Amino acid sequence: MPAAPLRFMRVLDGLWQVGGDVITTPEDAAVYLVLFGGEAVLIDAGCGKHHSKIVTNIQVCLPPKTPVTHIFLTHCHYDHAGGARKLAEKYGAQVIAHEAEAEWLEQGDNSVTGASWYGATMEPVRISRRITRPVERFSFGGHILTARHMPGHSPGSLVYTAGMEGKTVLFGQDVHGPVSPQLFSNAKDYRESLEKLLGLGADVLCEGHLGVFKGKKEVEKFIRPYLAKAARM
Repeated sequence: MPAAPLRFMRVLDGLWQVGGDVITTPEDAAVYLVLFGGEAVLIDAGCGKHHSKIVTNIQVCLPPKTPVTHIFLTHCHYDHAGGARKLAEKYGAQVIAHEAEAEWLEQGDNSVTGASWYGATMEPVRISRRITRPVERFSFGGHILTARHMPGHSPGSLVYTAGMEGKTVLFGQDVHGPVSPQLFSNAKDYRESLEKLLGLGADVLCEGHLGVFKGKKEVEKFIRPYLAKAARM
């Protein structure tokens, strides 16, 4: 018999994957829930197709009455950001994205976000804060989440890092690409961003579609083939 779908996946203490492929729906990129002391944040929001499943998973993982205060988007694509509006409305959360993609998110652009690839409609979402600098830091009760602009897959692609259990956790959604003209990808930027990702020396990589990789060697082993491919573009 096929394995039962996962409800959620614990990554570390205070870090869970609550959405994505076998957890919610194949159209969802990974959605990560991070607990920082007395508040929680989401990294990406899925496509919104199974919003209720993500909400249920969040409720199961978090202590009662823990607020979800922010949704940090890695980029504007439908599978990562299509559910942001519903989750923001549910929790009263702020939505964070890079300034290069904020207008596409707020307008619900079906082409640039890739929603049209899924035969879907991108729900417009208000961006509470636009990332404008190469590196920006957010503090949550002594815990720091760092946003880094890593363009290539899309103009406003971001990665986030946080220290957890003495480890550097990298939320590097869509390390694998693709690089597509419709998405305004840039091969040179993509290659340079992959080099920067390697330089972070992350202990844990939470990728957007292909899983969680633990240990510096495993993280590097995952990234290097994509860097080699990008060098030939």
